[in-house]
Amino acid sequence: MSKRPDHYLDYMTRRAEEITMLRRDIHHHPELGFEEFRTSDLVAERLQAWGYQVERGIGGTGVVGQLKRGEGARRLGIRADMDALPITEETGLPYASSRAGVMHACGHDGHTAMLLGAAQYLAEHGKFSGTLNLIFQPAEESLGGAKRMIEEGLFDKYPCDAVFAMHNNPGVPQGRLQFRQGPAMASSDYVTITLTGKGGHSAMPHLAVDPVVAAASIVMALQTIVSRNADPQEVAVVTVAAIKAGKANNVIPNTAVMELSVRSLSRELRKLLEQRIHDIVSAQAQSFGVHAAVDYREGYAVLVNTPEETEFARQIGRQLVGENNIEAQCAALTASEDFAFMLEKVPGSYLFIGNGERGQPGGCDVHNPTYDFNDHNLPIGSAYWAMLTEQFLQ
Repeated sequence: MSKRPDHYLDYMTRRAEEITMLRRDIHHHPELGFEEFRTSDLVAERLQAWGYQVERGIGGTGVVGQLKRGEGARRLGIRADMDALPITEETGLPYASSRAGVMHACGHDGHTAMLLGAAQYLAEHGKFSGTLNLIFQPAEESLGGAKRMIEEGLFDKYPCDAVFAMHNNPGVPQGRLQFRQGPAMASSDYVTITLTGKGGHSAMPHLAVDPVVAAASIVMALQTIVSRNADPQEVAVVTVAAIKAGKANNVIPNTAVMELSVRSLSRELRKLLEQRIHDIVSAQAQSFGVHAAVDYREGYAVLVNTPEETEFARQIGRQLVGENNIEAQCAALTASEDFAFMLEKVPGSYLFIGNGERGQPGGCDVHNPTYDFNDHNLPIGSAYWAMLTEQFLQ
């Protein structure tokens, strides 16, 4: 017999202070990717104390806690990220970062605390039959901790029939749950273009081969990829975020270096963007007589939520917080997330929880020195994972 949604929320609300203290402790002691030693110690010790089978060191500092009940054959994975960012905190909060230049500016402290809140409930009161795998992942922030965990045997050792994860979303009312079937977050690729010409005196440009002028032309030409090559109904981003060339106004430099961010919500469009960048840079460089070297580095994949698992996640949200407090098919984001690599291996879904509207507590954007996770979400997130687990492993 299924438990009423209020059961989960009431339980987690009674434990809200405890979960909040845990979250703020993690916030006070932030650690960068693949350096989450204290955090992984904390996670592993709690899981072991609650009776989970725990393995450490998957993906460097990753932790997996497994709990088996009954004879059920289904296997569920839930993932939380643990790493912080290289940002100096400016919140002034009593539990602000104790480390200069490092802070939890994306809410991974909250994600970890929510899953630990659910973990304790499921160990002590969970009624299910099957296998629960709780995945505490390092290095989500651009370092690919998910990919490393997979390469080191995550799903070979802990096979899952489905895997889920949750991220807070500033700008959305606190506690509102958002879901999206299909492409939900963009791929992210990084490009370095090095243009080599011939330096000279700025007063005699005809004796030089100017890579700066070539770079300026390439910047403008690259804008046509989105406006003229990509389908207008698809999402594509080609951003030239940095140009580095020269140091004096009377010297034409030998080289100019450009740094690009490239994003899309389609695997096919991703390939098109790469090809067009190569084509345009080569043709433009040739027209200016400079040599161009393109270093194209693939980052995170497109995050694609599978239909059945996303609908299941929606149904849990509807039951827990009500139809008026969910968004069944939210807009996709052009930010990226390495949970995408897990979804390439296992069906699943990545959902969002509103952190607060703009101008309200929790409304500050992530990756900002004044950001803080909204603690009012801790009981909701913990209740969500507890309810999802018991229904998935009925």
